[in-house]
Amino acid sequence: MAEEWIVRVQGKEYGPADIETLREWRDEGRLLPPNQARRADVDLWTTAAKIPGLFESVDDLERRTFDVSLPRRSFAQILTETLRIYRKGFFQFFYLTLLVALPSICAQLSGSALGTSPEMNADLRTLIGAMFTFCMLLLSLAAWPAFIVGIQIVTAEIAAGDRKARIFALVRQVLKFWPRVALLCIFVYGAYFFWTALPLVIIWMIMSGPLSLLSILLVLAVLAFQVWIVGRLFVNFLFWQQFAVLAESDAAGALRQSKQLARSGRELPWFRRPLWRGVFLFSIWSAFVLAIDIGTQWSSLRHYFQELTTSQNPQAVLQAFATSSKAQPFNLVSFMLGILQALLRPLLGISFVLLYSDSHASRAENSAE
Repeated sequence: MAEEWIVRVQGKEYGPADIETLREWRDEGRLLPPNQARRADVDLWTTAAKIPGLFESVDDLERRTFDVSLPRRSFAQILTETLRIYRKGFFQFFYLTLLVALPSICAQLSGSALGTSPEMNADLRTLIGAMFTFCMLLLSLAAWPAFIVGIQIVTAEIAAGDRKARIFALVRQVLKFWPRVALLCIFVYGAYFFWTALPLVIIWMIMSGPLSLLSILLVLAVLAFQVWIVGRLFVNFLFWQQFAVLAESDAAGALRQSKQLARSGRELPWFRRPLWRGVFLFSIWSAFVLAIDIGTQWSSLRHYFQELTTSQNPQAVLQAFATSSKAQPFNLVSFMLGILQALLRPLLGISFVLLYSDSHASRAENSAE
């Protein structure tokens, strides 16, 4: 008689079920390795990862995925592995990108059409267009946590054993983690926005008045504080996505563990520590985004620089900037480069999953020693 098992998921028990049924639940994303499980005729609970033939054991998985001595991967190896995973799971990453990109593209096209209309009469057609643009923006924001969750899961699956998450199983897991990641998105991005906007508002208030040596020093001090606070946030939030999804930590635990892992590796050379590797990865991506933005906005940037270097009136400079920020006509080159940026955005998420796994394994091994 085949062995039957009872599993406990989110406090509820399911079964008895044979190994084939458990495999179906695994493929559907309903059963994960950390879930509790026991044989139907035994009262001793263990985890689903220990059921023979269902999942690989954690030890086997770590030996196969992280099979080199410390440091687990060089920086070049992380970049190479990132490209390999992106190529292998391209269609999964493409579908995840569409979740965010399609509503955003619709909002851009609709907003551009409204902004370039010769007459902006408040008729029913204009109102419907504005509502459609707003709804697409909300949908794009709502899809962002799903995009984050999907990147973590697909990357972990491929890195663990060249497996690809089935689309229906992926959807189930994304829906499971969406509330937690959405809450963290509000907090994390809200913190970045607040501590970026507040210094800029203070600088604008200072520059609106008469310029003096004291006001210039105040502006420099505010800018220094902004750099410091954003750096602190970067350290605290470096691995929040990975801990929230891959480690299934709650919101507070994910932020706490993120900070601890980011600051680990103090016994290593500085360029091998998780924090600085994260800085390098983010800098590479930022340089790519900056190159695209500069290429498409060069004329506007040149106009801003000219205003700054020729105008003697700070209020006039601010007014010129506000005038230049009005809606621009649709730019096909900028639009296509934006699509390219969206298609390549999973690369950043993949690299941070690999960095998280690498840093987590190194930290665990050091703790064991």
